[in-house]
Amino acid sequence: MEDVPEGKDFSFPNQEEAVLKFWSDIDAFENQLRRTENLPEYIFYDGPPFATGLPHYGHILAGTIKDIVTRYQTMRGHHVTRRFGWDCHGLPVEREIDKKLGVTKKDDVVSVIGIGKYNEECRSVVTRYVEEWEKIITRTGRWIDFKNDYKTMDLKFMESIWWVFSKLYEKGLVYKGFKVMPYSTGLKTPLSNFEAGENYKTVSDPEIMVTFPIVGDPDKAAFVAWTTTPWTLPSNLALCVNAGFTYVKVRNKHSGKIYVVAESRLSALPSESQKVNVANGSVDKAKVSNLKSKGSGGKKEKEEDPYEVLSKFSGATLVGTKYEPLFDYFQESSGTAFRVVADNYVTEDSGTGIVHCAPAYGEDDYRVCLENGIIVKGENLIVSVDDDGCFTSIVSDFSGRYVKDADKDIIDTIKAKGRLVKSGSFTHSYPYCYRSQTPLIYRAVPSWFVRVEVIKEQLLENNKQTYWVPDYVKEKRFHNWLENARDWAVSRSRFWGTPLPIWISEDAQEIVVMDSIDKLEKLSGAKVFDLHRHNIDNITIPSSRGPEFGPLRRVEDVFDCWFESGSMPYAYLHYPFENVELFEKNFPGHFVAEGLDQTRGWFYTLMVLATALFGKPAFRNLICNGLVLAEDGKKMSKSLKNYPSPLEVINDYGADALRLYLINSPVVRAETLRFKKEGVYCVVKDVFLPWYNAYRFLVQNAKRLEIEGSGPFCPMDQAALQKSSNVLDQWIYSATQSLVHFVRQEMDAYRLYTVVPYLLKFLDHLTNIYVRFNRKRLKGRTTEEDCLVALSMLYNVLLTSCKVMAPFTPFFTEVLYQNMRKVDRSAEESVHFCNFPQEEGKRDERIETSVARMKTIIELARNIRERHGKPLKTPLREMVVVHPDADFLDDIGGKLKEYLLEELNVRSLVTSKDILQYATLRAEPDFSGLGKRLGKAMGIVAKEVKAMSQDDILAFERNGEVTIGSHCLKEEDIKVVRVFKRPDGRTEKEIDAVGDGDVLVVLDLRADESLFEAGVAREIVNRVQKLRKKVGLEPTDLVEVYFDSPKEDVSAVKQVLDSQESYVREAVGSPLLPSSMMPPDVVILGDDSFRSTANFSVTIYLARPSLVFKPNAVDALFGGDKKAALGLLTYLRSRDITNLRSEFQQGKGKVVVNCMEGHPATTLVLGDHVFLTVGDYYLSEKSDS
Repeated sequence: MEDVPEGKDFSFPNQEEAVLKFWSDIDAFENQLRRTENLPEYIFYDGPPFATGLPHYGHILAGTIKDIVTRYQTMRGHHVTRRFGWDCHGLPVEREIDKKLGVTKKDDVVSVIGIGKYNEECRSVVTRYVEEWEKIITRTGRWIDFKNDYKTMDLKFMESIWWVFSKLYEKGLVYKGFKVMPYSTGLKTPLSNFEAGENYKTVSDPEIMVTFPIVGDPDKAAFVAWTTTPWTLPSNLALCVNAGFTYVKVRNKHSGKIYVVAESRLSALPSESQKVNVANGSVDKAKVSNLKSKGSGGKKEKEEDPYEVLSKFSGATLVGTKYEPLFDYFQESSGTAFRVVADNYVTEDSGTGIVHCAPAYGEDDYRVCLENGIIVKGENLIVSVDDDGCFTSIVSDFSGRYVKDADKDIIDTIKAKGRLVKSGSFTHSYPYCYRSQTPLIYRAVPSWFVRVEVIKEQLLENNKQTYWVPDYVKEKRFHNWLENARDWAVSRSRFWGTPLPIWISEDAQEIVVMDSIDKLEKLSGAKVFDLHRHNIDNITIPSSRGPEFGPLRRVEDVFDCWFESGSMPYAYLHYPFENVELFEKNFPGHFVAEGLDQTRGWFYTLMVLATALFGKPAFRNLICNGLVLAEDGKKMSKSLKNYPSPLEVINDYGADALRLYLINSPVVRAETLRFKKEGVYCVVKDVFLPWYNAYRFLVQNAKRLEIEGSGPFCPMDQAALQKSSNVLDQWIYSATQSLVHFVRQEMDAYRLYTVVPYLLKFLDHLTNIYVRFNRKRLKGRTTEEDCLVALSMLYNVLLTSCKVMAPFTPFFTEVLYQNMRKVDRSAEESVHFCNFPQEEGKRDERIETSVARMKTIIELARNIRERHGKPLKTPLREMVVVHPDADFLDDIGGKLKEYLLEELNVRSLVTSKDILQYATLRAEPDFSGLGKRLGKAMGIVAKEVKAMSQDDILAFERNGEVTIGSHCLKEEDIKVVRVFKRPDGRTEKEIDAVGDGDVLVVLDLRADESLFEAGVAREIVNRVQKLRKKVGLEPTDLVEVYFDSPKEDVSAVKQVLDSQESYVREAVGSPLLPSSMMPPDVVILGDDSFRSTANFSVTIYLARPSLVFKPNAVDALFGGDKKAALGLLTYLRSRDITNLRSEFQQGKGKVVVNCMEGHPATTLVLGDHVFLTVGDYYLSEKSDS
């Protein structure tokens, strides 16, 4: 393996760029697809985005989820085709071209520009940002095929859409209807119900009350209706009441005018303080100052009732009553229109209890008028508003005016007619077009529909067969949407889209639906090369009834683009014209993932079409993500500049960090995420740097092993590692298998969000337990064999974790893998070509639990030390660990004991099962959980729980449950609190304890002179280690450590170091040498002077290793020739000590020197003629004395 830099010098973004180049050089993605092409298919549907804008965090989030799942499934042994898709048709594209060409009216396209030119303009902008998309998506690490992408405007894709529609038509699920639909005047097209629900805004609209004089009423009374859409009044054809309501005829005491309204809404009429300054009750809008709210339901200051009730009657008695219309635009309908009808949709929560009906501009209006014979089904309804939202010539007084702009003039006209009772403003939530941001109107339009209501039960049943994460989106949001599903208007009266494949005769008696290009060519005799309107609208089909009936022509409409994306599972494969076996063997698809908004969009259309066509759901598994918001909680906005660009974040911290940040957040559970760039940095700091440091520690010590003469590092195989007797080897091996088990389990359940927290915990244990507690072994300070076992285990753990995390962090794992694979000739070329790890060997849950508890003990003991100002360098006499689990106590008091004592600097460890010796127990009920469950019984049960005796509590802990009254309480229902019982005569400063509800730790804090020397030695070792870091030494760098002290402290310091020599040498890697042993030519790397806690003054020096010679022995090699001996010494001092050490190791302690001119080859013996360090010489002399 090659050397790696410190974490601070490791650039994650730069390394990712290098990995991208590596992937490109080896054709990694294509190579992976080739390697897996004979494996079982895993079908993934990629929802097509529009390419008319750049990708944002929502796209990156969904793309990351898709990439993780598909990478994982590939490593699990599947062939996963990943083709990028583009949504090319529809309103977003047309909107851009409308702006570019200055299109304001639909007729501009047909008569001025021409559909052909318009559509080709649309085609030209569809792929404008494709290169930018590919660059950004590739930079995020996502592997997806851009070269073999699919586009909804491709001929093959469009042909499959025709097939889908033809099958629906064959099944009787298609009809032409005349329905009132949400209509965008900005886009000049109707919208589906789910599109209409995307963008509600709180707006202020006019609200008015208008009179409709009753024909033939003896009192000249008038109905009063309320509306917030004055522009619909010119098209009024009926008034609607509720047959079950009580209505009143009232006389205004001031004006004398007589009105009919619902009794419950009488208070909505203007009060007596609202001056009537226009005939028949018109109100001066500017003087309505006492109205308490903007709605009609506001309270009024009422000194006396301004209205006299003349009579009461039921709504049913009003049905059929004729009234005088406001306008005379529809006089030809007077035979059936301008009368009262009844329906339950009239409510008492607003208005007057009388609703004006304009059947062309309201769903309920249309239904009620149809049911009551005001209009007739099948006949052409007169629609007085054109496609641009302007009045037609039918409404002559306002012809050509945009309806919303005409509201004020309509109100003025009504006022001039003396028919205005009240005017004001009304604040309410109103739907806006999610594309053009213009207010929607409801307008009757002819459209082609897919019958959804008739397959509703099947839709609900198919939904049950799917698996969603999170499941509540499926069970609630999506289920409710399906339950209220209505027939789907799939046609749009637009230009750039897949044309409906319907050819119809002029008398509408003959309809032919095309299911393929071949059918169209055969019936028409024309050659078809493109299916867009401008290339097929002119194609006609001869009538099967004969030439006298004229040709069949295509209807002008195109498909709603949601129909196109909902057809994607079939159309991207060009099914059924190609890939029949591939599709039919693997439908429904295995996986889809998109945002929460797609429950009413793509997820819905996928489900509807699959159910209608095949009686199946379109997909099996689904991940639904939430919305990524700016840090301030607002929607990300380019104009507000309230978020950093994705490339800025990636260039600063890397794509892997961004991926993990997004995945480890509520957004993967369909909740919102407030994006914080700092959060991405925290992923680098908390995940990648600890992970990298563990990897770097492995590389450094593997290199050290090579340097010290053992040859290239060659890790032991897993079978040998499983036999290791070291408890931490056993633990980390088991923990690694648990990691594999957990990630497999969670990924198989598509719970991506649980993996990162588990990984964080695993990395923390790897670095802060395995590496930290094994430093001596890993650094070779035990035996060479033991060192190799420890390094092999660390290598195995890091390699396995790389493979496990490869789907999540494809760049970082590749970087580590590429270096680690150099010691294994059989390794795959890329980590992404590897199989996902399987559990190997049995997991040891006992040792995993014991080590986890050991970590808890360490944290608790540190907490006690910090509370009492006892730093770790201060040794303590004794620690007691109290726990009821005998196996755990055996582990803590046995194989884990040395790690606890060393880490906590405690001299002895006592374990005990007798909790009552050290603590009293108290039981507390979980009020929040139990309260909901027990209700009124909670008080009695809580009292009993608190009264539990010590024995009762111990029995509860043993059994895991207790019955109080008739209620069985489990471990989660009762919290057992351990209160430390301090021994008599001992103060808190002398002994203290802390617990976590599971384990209790007791520390003896009394000073002990016998521990004095160990504390000083630990402090000096700590200073040496800090000095190594300060001067920038690597763990593999060899140095000598010297110390010096003033005369008055020398003997005391020497006494400490002599008594603690083995500990110091083990911790530092060499003995501490008195400064008097420094050679004259020593190279000092750094020094540190300090006063120890024992009040000694000490200076330590780090120096390059120096050779030490035995002059007499060297002279003897040359027969007393001192000049030759000096030459040998000069030569040896010029050599690199590391290389020299390797030569001595290879020569088993001997080196032959044959470069001395005039002298034969000379054999040097290590220890007889030369020592490689002063420390070696010092230890040799000491052992001889």
